[in-house]
Formats: sequence, structure tokens, C-alpha cells
Amino acid sequence: MDLEKIKNVFPLEKDIPKEFAIQEFIEQREYLIDGEIRYWAGAVQEIQSPVCIVDKSGKVSRKAIGSTPLLTSKESTEALEAAVKAYNLGHGYWPTLTVNERISHMERFVSKMKEKRHEIVKLLMWEIGKSLKDAEKEFDRTVVYIIDTINALKDSDRDASRFEMQEGVLAQIRRVPLGVAVCMGPFNYPLNETFSTMMPALLMGNTVVFKPAKYGVLLIQPLLEAFKECFPKGVINVIFGSGRAIIGPLMETGKVDLFAFIGTNTGANDLKKLHPKPHRLKAVLGLDAKNPGIVLADADLQVAVKESILGSLSYNGQRCTALKILFVHKNIVDKFIEAFTEELGKLKIGMPWDEGVSLTPLPEPGKTDYLKGLVDDALQHGAKVMNPNGGVVNETFFYPAVMYPVNEHMRLYKEEQFGPVIPIVPFSDVETPIRYIVNSSFGQQASIFGKDSKQIAYLIDALVNQVSRININAQCQRGPDTMPFNGRKDSAEGTLSVKDALRAFSIRALVATKDSEDNKEIIRQIIRERQSSFLTTDYIL
Repeated sequence: MDLEKIKNVFPLEKDIPKEFAIQEFIEQREYLIDGEIRYWAGAVQEIQSPVCIVDKSGKVSRKAIGSTPLLTSKESTEALEAAVKAYNLGHGYWPTLTVNERISHMERFVSKMKEKRHEIVKLLMWEIGKSLKDAEKEFDRTVVYIIDTINALKDSDRDASRFEMQEGVLAQIRRVPLGVAVCMGPFNYPLNETFSTMMPALLMGNTVVFKPAKYGVLLIQPLLEAFKECFPKGVINVIFGSGRAIIGPLMETGKVDLFAFIGTNTGANDLKKLHPKPHRLKAVLGLDAKNPGIVLADADLQVAVKESILGSLSYNGQRCTALKILFVHKNIVDKFIEAFTEELGKLKIGMPWDEGVSLTPLPEPGKTDYLKGLVDDALQHGAKVMNPNGGVVNETFFYPAVMYPVNEHMRLYKEEQFGPVIPIVPFSDVETPIRYIVNSSFGQQASIFGKDSKQIAYLIDALVNQVSRININAQCQRGPDTMPFNGRKDSAEGTLSVKDALRAFSIRALVATKDSEDNKEIIRQIIRERQSSFLTTDYIL
């Protein structure tokens, strides 16, 4: 990569395409509580884009694109009370609706959400530096996820519409909501990963208090009206501000039944500890990861390099599923690095709207300094930067650095970098990466690249009880969304997928009676006269 391109990566204001430009400062002061969009007159948080602008004098600075409310514990408590009231110990309007009726509300929301696609995609680009292609993919994938979840719920309800007879006991078994949920998502997928927990929670009849991610906040504003119009009062409440300031007090009340959080394990632990009855708190958590790639001596270099580039640098490596450390057999490590750095050099750098761009600015303040610190630490302990201009910084832009050889004395060896620094560790014995994974605090996924089925099988059996997904000759990833997504150790709690999410936000309940004619007649009368919303044989078409 040409150093001049890195130095001149940021645009002049006039060079930004009109269809993607932020024409006016977005002063968002709205939030949603109890079915009412309220106006906040207090303190706000300025939103600075990772996209920097070059002025006439040549000065480069982050563009301020808007502001969002910094609500207090007072407002967040009001949101919680609205959700508690709407749930009403399971007797509220929303939890007692039929599955088909809740689906109808959700389908209305999806229809209105689609109308905001361009606006949300543009904000994804400006707020978190996601490329146009990836921003569009995140939006479209979220819509598909909601629709798939609706269809999975229909299937589940159809199965539950029948009765079971076991050992003289007649029963109907259905899934019912758990209560009030607090949902918090991550900045890297502020729409998709947040909605992958919030929407199943709503569909199952829970009520929700939703706090958007720290970065990627403005993109929720276009949906506030849709939330208000499509869901009953208090069912979905949207608040903004510091997580510790407004979510901590909610946990302390003990009125939160479900905690859906995607972020760091330390953040999750701190919030969970605040709940006075932790055994009553159902947690669904997506946390840290340090997913390794293991490149064996007989690996197809073309496949291994291609998948490792995608795995370590898609969205600048800012994914929990990213490949964050590569173990490469010493017999091929030189060839691997040569091929890897060659392919890396072909990746296009630029602004999110640039066609074919792969590497974009980073949204977190101080992130480039942190990554530079990791590189400097590795250099001090014997590693080298293997690619031209690796680690070069220009304001919020960090050009990827391939570091080799990395060892256990370096921070890169254990810390989750969550960015475009690629540590490569040479090995001669497969026990080396196995020990690394066994001793790691994290256990989400691993990738194995090779051809020898016996050696791959050995690694599978050694690792399958350490991580939750092993990818053969492929990068680590979440999808397809129909497959389980979870982790071990400090990487996750609970399992997500289209079906698993519905189970995570509900509990099985049953109505049972002894097999007698009198009892059967009672059941028949309840069903015939539609006296119960739970006990029913209605079949969703």
C-alpha cells in the first residue's frame, strides 16, 4: 500500500457524494417511554464520526454529525416501570396476546423499518465507519432475521397446538414469556446483533427496555416512530445515555428478569452483580473472543490466506468472530506470510461510500493509540511488522499490521485486539495451539486449515469441548443464523440462533390433567368456547 494513499485517505467536504453526505447536524433529543416519544432538554452526547474531513488549510478532524440524549437514572427508571406495568406479572395486554397477534405487530414494524433503509444504512456508514456494502448487508440481514424468527415461532406454535398423553396425563405444552428484558447491543453490529435479541424477546411476549450501543446510536432515531406505532404502550421503551449510569440502577431494582447484552465480559459481570436476586436473572450474553486460526503444514495456502484475510480484516477485524491470532506451521509460515501480505496490500482503503473499499476508519476514540501500543509492545519483545506501512496511523485510520513472530510475552498473544492487527505464531507441534486454546479465557470458535483428515479429526476432538464452533478451511463466523451461536468460558452465556433465541427468551409451561372423561370435557369446553389464550388448538397458517 502506497504511503501517500494512507496520508490522503480522508476527503474534502465537497468530495463526499451528495447521496451519502450528512447535510445537517442531527440533534436527536427524542426517546420512547410508555408509548410516548418524549423530548429531552438536558445534557447530550456529541456524536463524532470516524470519518475525518480535510479543511481548506489541510487540517484533518473528525466530523461532528449529531448528538443524542444523556438521560439519567430517573428516565431509565420510568422506562423500567413502563415495561413492568405493560407486563403486569404476565397478565398485561402484550404477554396475553396470541402468538399470531404478536406476529402481526412485528410484521407491521418490519414493513415500516424497510422504509428507513437508506437513512439507517447512511448512518451506519457515518457512525461506525462500516462500508456501504456491509451496511446494506447488515440492514438486509436484520430484516431477514426477523422474518425467519417469525416463521420459526409459527412452526413452534403449530407444534404446541396439539395435546400430549403420557402415563395417563393429558397436557398441552407451550412456551411463555419470562418478564421484563433489558437489551443492549454492540457498536460493531448496532442494528443486527441488538435486534437478534430484542425481537425474539418481544415476539415471545416479554416487554423491553432497550439502550442502543455506545456508537451507532443515531441510527435508532428513524425507528422510534415505528416502535411507537407498532407496539402497545410500554412494550418497547428506548433510552439513551451511559450504560453504567442508566442501566445499573435498573438492575439494582431486581425488576429485570432478562438481561440481553453483547459486549465485554467485565461489563456484563459488573451489571449482573447489581441484581439483588441473580438466580432470577436470565442472561443471554455475547462477550469477548480471541478466535485462533490453525494453519497446518499441508494446508491449501490459497484457501488459508483468503479465509484468514476475510476472517481477520472484515470490518477492520472489529467482530467478535474475527480471527484474532494465527498459528501457522513453521514449514509454511514464510510462504503464508508472503501470500498474506501480498493479498492484504490489494485491499482498498478509503471512506465507507467508496466502491470496493475494505479498510475504513475506526469509530472508537483512542483506538488507533491502543493498537499502536500493541504493535510497539510486540516489537519490544522480538516481533517485526511484516507488511509495508503496517501500523501507520492517520487520525482514525489504522493500516493493518501483520506481526511475526508473536510469543506469549506479548500483549497481542492474549489480549483481544478487536482491530486490524494480525499476530502470527509459528508452531511445529499441534499441541502448541491446543494448549493456547485450553488455557485461554475465551472459547468461542476456531478455524483449522489443512487436508489430512486424521490430523483435523484429532484437532476437532481436542477442541470441541473448548470452543463452540470449529470451522474447517473457513473463517470463523456467526451465520447462517439458523445454526447455534454461542461460546464457552468468558465468551458467552446462552445460545442464539433463530430457534434458540426464541427458547432463550421464554420458558416452557404446561397445563395438565388426569385422563378422565370429566377432565377431557372441561378441556373441550375451554377450547370450544375459546376461554383461554394459552389452552387452544388454533393453528397458525
